[in-house]
Amino acid sequence: GQLVESGGGLVQPGGSLRLSCAASGFTFRFYVMRWYRQTPEKGRELVASINDNGIRQTYADSVKGRFAISRDNNKDSVYLQMNSLKPDDTAVYYCQAVPSPQISQSNPTYWGQGTQVTVSS
Repeated sequence: GQLVESGGGLVQPGGSLRLSCAASGFTFRFYVMRWYRQTPEKGRELVASINDNGIRQTYADSVKGRFAISRDNNKDSVYLQMNSLKPDDTAVYYCQAVPSPQISQSNPTYWGQGTQVTVSS
């Protein structure tokens, strides 16, 4: 299986970006999807999570009200809409797929290669 992120880039404070993560090689609809971000200073942080059918989303306190995670199981893709971006949001963003409770937990976890988001004027 494979995850490929896209949509990162340079944006001014207050701006918006939409990240995409396309999955292949595994049954996407049976996986919980997560977005993480990582910087050398802060390490890795779980930003948002969405369950397999898209009904439940959870967010880090640092992004609540600004970011929105969504998924399209017909397109095997997950998205992260990021609004009101701040310099502190600067990081490499990664998507992760973990097996949902509906399937065996012996199934593998997948990671994308990451996409850089830089918030700067």
